[in-house]
Amino acid sequence: MPTIRDGVGVSEGIVEGKVRLLSLGIPEVIHRRIEASEVKREVERFREAREDTKEYLRALKKTTSSRLGTMEARIFDPQILMLDDVELADRTIEYIRGNHLTAAQAFEWRILELKAMWERTYQPMVLDRINDLDDLHSRLLHRILDLPDPYDPAEPEEPVILIARNLTPSLVVQCDPEKIRGVATDQGTRTSHWVILARSLSLPAVVGLGDITTLAEGGQEAILDGRIGRIILDPSERERTIFRGREVQLREWEEEIHQIAKLDAVTKDGQPVALRANLDLPWEADLAESHGAQGVGLFRSEFLVVGRSSLPGEEEQYEAYRHVAQTFPESAVIIRTFDLGGDKFPTFLHMPREANPFLGWRAIRVCLDELDLFRPQLRALLRATAHGDVRIMLPLVNDVDEVLRVRALLKEEEDRLTADGLDFNPGYKLGLLIETPAAALDAVELARHADFFSIGTNDLVQYTLAVDRNNTRLAHLFNPFHPAVIRQLHQVSRVARAAGIEVSVCGELAANPLGAFLLLGLDIHSLSVAWPSLPEIKKVIREFRIESARKAAARALAAPTSREVTAHLVEGVGDSIDLSAFSGRWSLNVPKSEG
Repeated sequence: MPTIRDGVGVSEGIVEGKVRLLSLGIPEVIHRRIEASEVKREVERFREAREDTKEYLRALKKTTSSRLGTMEARIFDPQILMLDDVELADRTIEYIRGNHLTAAQAFEWRILELKAMWERTYQPMVLDRINDLDDLHSRLLHRILDLPDPYDPAEPEEPVILIARNLTPSLVVQCDPEKIRGVATDQGTRTSHWVILARSLSLPAVVGLGDITTLAEGGQEAILDGRIGRIILDPSERERTIFRGREVQLREWEEEIHQIAKLDAVTKDGQPVALRANLDLPWEADLAESHGAQGVGLFRSEFLVVGRSSLPGEEEQYEAYRHVAQTFPESAVIIRTFDLGGDKFPTFLHMPREANPFLGWRAIRVCLDELDLFRPQLRALLRATAHGDVRIMLPLVNDVDEVLRVRALLKEEEDRLTADGLDFNPGYKLGLLIETPAAALDAVELARHADFFSIGTNDLVQYTLAVDRNNTRLAHLFNPFHPAVIRQLHQVSRVARAAGIEVSVCGELAANPLGAFLLLGLDIHSLSVAWPSLPEIKKVIREFRIESARKAAARALAAPTSREVTAHLVEGVGDSIDLSAFSGRWSLNVPKSEG
């Protein structure tokens, strides 16, 4: 009997092959106290292992740069920086000296402490840093204990599908796609550093499978679909037939992507749409550009701080922002200021424990309280405006006073940049991310002080319906087509147009074909989606008429239930969009509960 498991498709492609299980275990560390005379030797053992690991990672970075490119090579920077982080290196040495621990045990203690601080979150960026930490944990211990390198990817005799709990950048970059056909893991996220390398290698991958390592056996036949996020163990002839059909379809779609990327995002009756990309990391800008993005609608800047124990410098930030701006020299690049708190926290902030962190100290509230963190970011953002249409966006703003305080800070930093002789564009735009009912209801006042609005539908739905979007038990209640949600979208759109400012949507609703149809019907003509979704949404936009969308949206606004909202939209789409083609990636069913 076939075994089918669904996870998250993170690197597209459909492949078949035999299973190869990979275990990247952490070496066992024997507990023993050392004598005072041994302390110096153990400190040196740790330092030598750390330097050896740094040299290895630098060499790997150089190899990656020549093989895949400069931006992909920077994936190894976080691990190199971690090895120099005082919270890791100095504390390890303190444990050796103060507690008379071996180098191996002191290092393991410190790693486990850092992981315990970071593991209280489901936020992808934090999980990615934990993955980097696990990689260092294993690699450094092997060097301290003088054990063989566990990452030697001995080539299989025939093509295989690699299955593991998780992978690491240093392993994936050594994979030969001719031998390793695809990857399936229990853990991992779309932004995991090894996943980014897998995409660069065109290596199909599925993550978040939960228990695939316990279900799979070495040598089993398997089919992996990195597009819809599925793996099939011991596939039947029926599954193989379906696989071959999907493989042909995917090849045709891959060829079509390149053609679609060159086309304009415009409806059948001539309404242009600004279709931009959501980015988590600066090197994704190149991928977004190749997929036809018309700029960046949301660049999440948290990658610069999450999982770090020290403040990021102004120059480091400026370089990241400048790279994205120079990738899109003729288009808008909207960069969100640090959205920390909730489930994203750098260790240097010592975030307080809160009963309701998503309703607590987060986003703009953190930035306005922590000016040592916020001012360097504002300076870096201002400097980046000299390289294109870089716009600054503030998250979770509820009050006009928050906007005024930021404008005052920006003016102070403008004066300092002028005094320092550093360039910036004085005509830059400052916008607001509308994420709460309070902001939607106060949109008229906020519009007086903003140059643009962007609507974050993920949080807007969460706060409107009082439904935690990370709670799987409540997933059926998380409904962006709820009447209360779409009426707020209409309110914000109407206010923005009356004020003469742009309004866009950067939440997941924009990447849902039915959602895109609704948003254009509400006269929201700027959409921002994850870069892999760009070609599909552009294709959808080109297949319907704006007038059909407006009529369907008007009926949806008058509907009393989510069910009727969805029904009106489906009816409005009619035969112009084949919704069944998207069922593997989005839930388009009418909700069972009205919430």
